[in-house]
Amino acid sequence: MNNIINAMSVDVEDYFQVSGFETTVNRQDWDTMEHRVEKNTHDILDVFAGHEVKSTFFMLGWVAERYPGLVQRIISEGHELASHGYSHVRATEQTPDEFFSDVDTTKKMLEDMSGIKVNGYRAASYSIGERNLWAIDKLQEAGYQYSSSIYPIKHDLYGMPGAPRFAFHHSSNNLLEIPISTIEILGKKLPCGGGGFFRLYPYFCSSWAINKVNIKDGQPVIFYFHPWEVDPAQPRVANLPFKSKFRHYLNLQHMKNRLNRLLTDFQWARMDDIFLKK
Repeated sequence: MNNIINAMSVDVEDYFQVSGFETTVNRQDWDTMEHRVEKNTHDILDVFAGHEVKSTFFMLGWVAERYPGLVQRIISEGHELASHGYSHVRATEQTPDEFFSDVDTTKKMLEDMSGIKVNGYRAASYSIGERNLWAIDKLQEAGYQYSSSIYPIKHDLYGMPGAPRFAFHHSSNNLLEIPISTIEILGKKLPCGGGGFFRLYPYFCSSWAINKVNIKDGQPVIFYFHPWEVDPAQPRVANLPFKSKFRHYLNLQHMKNRLNRLLTDFQWARMDDIFLKK
């Protein structure tokens, strides 16, 4: 084990709310579907407690409204509560005014529910990039101290390959951007910060990459996953495009074991403790 403390984060959303399902699952049907986010998030909190790990939970306002007990447990057990917006609408699908209303309303809601200040924000599907950097000014206007919304890779759904690999301040204001981690191989940035890539590659690939970032770059890794990823028994949504189906359901049965290995093999903490308290 190296001595770098890495940043653990969870994007708190249910299985039917992912961007890959948005053309198949109608938002108006969300409340009629089986909800599994509460149980899955409690399971994750139990795993974290067993490893004495503190994490940052980027929570949808939609989830917080329906499961206030999750908010209280996250806070009471020493984790960071952060915003994931209200209902997982990508920033690329919003006007500046709509985006500001979303991030401002969700921040105030989470603060009212928790009694603490919410400093962090993560856009749905890392949907801030070169075409909508105006969103950074809106986040600062709403009172956020940091964003983790830009993924410096090339991807069919998101990505800003030209962005820095490590935490940086945006030139337009003082907001701190904390990108999901990548490694650089032959001049190309490759993802190593969790999500579907953590389930796709064998565990030793992720372990090797995290060590590389920690030791060669001397930087903490920012890792993320979702509550639905530890739930192989979740309902199967019908009529999904093949790519969305493959990405979502791949290796769910291995995720919890891999997560336990990850929490054992590396040191982890909340994002704000690593990046805001220096």
